[in-house]
Amino acid sequence: MNITGRTQIAGVIGDPISHTRSPAMHNAAFAALGLDWVYVPFHVTAEDLKSAIAGFRAAGVRGINATVPHKPALLNMVDSMSDEASFIGAINTLTFEPGGEPDGRVRGDNTDARGFLAAMQDHDIAVPDGERVVVLGAGGAARAVVAALGSVGVSEIVIVNRTESRALDLAARARDRMGVAARGCPLTSDSLEEALPSAAMLVNTTSGGMHGSTPLDVDGRLLAPPLVVYDIVYSPPETDLLRAAAANGCDVLNGLSMLVHQAAIAFECWTGASAPVDVMRDALVASL
Repeated sequence: MNITGRTQIAGVIGDPISHTRSPAMHNAAFAALGLDWVYVPFHVTAEDLKSAIAGFRAAGVRGINATVPHKPALLNMVDSMSDEASFIGAINTLTFEPGGEPDGRVRGDNTDARGFLAAMQDHDIAVPDGERVVVLGAGGAARAVVAALGSVGVSEIVIVNRTESRALDLAARARDRMGVAARGCPLTSDSLEEALPSAAMLVNTTSGGMHGSTPLDVDGRLLAPPLVVYDIVYSPPETDLLRAAAANGCDVLNGLSMLVHQAAIAFECWTGASAPVDVMRDALVASL
């Protein structure tokens, strides 16, 4: 890597940031395409977020990804934003137009919804058009998944969450903002027994099953074909939920491809080049 005065800079901000896998993906992609770019992690606290964005703009940084806890706060720090970012209520990608401070504008985006759908296409999993989908969770990841599902014409989204009020709020947001049939209910065995038998897909957006987290309590007998089970957790690559579903013959998908594709979309926003998705995936896997 030869850093010069012409090298374009992109990066990721978060607090903490030492866990990020994004530099591996993006720097491998830049190298594969011969682009004079570099991607670096920046540790930015919530207190310093506003000044950091101003500094990036003034310094001519071209693009920034954001991870926890900054995604919601960035909504108030951009000049424009995508419809996905507005619905999800969080920004994970900033694109800085040339010009610096004060002329250069900053656009906010959220690439998770498109990354979710692209991962399905990658694995030849049919979009559940006209069918019911059950979503576990009601946080930021769930909003991204609901945004994706609402854009492809599902018949109903059932949002199941431990705190029922959050599920109800997200369902109302989906109905009001996207015109999609959606309802919320508490995470209980009864609600899953009612919703899953007629569903085409189950999507877990919670941290349940992630390394160090409590496994999800889903009755394996409810996981039967033709149900597709999509767990956005990628570490471990096979959660208890996916293991049980695969053992019953369901098609399953973890979150690794979604992580790659949401990064690839950000890469294309900044560079205008088609992202080398396979290169990014290989780099991510090697970094895990």
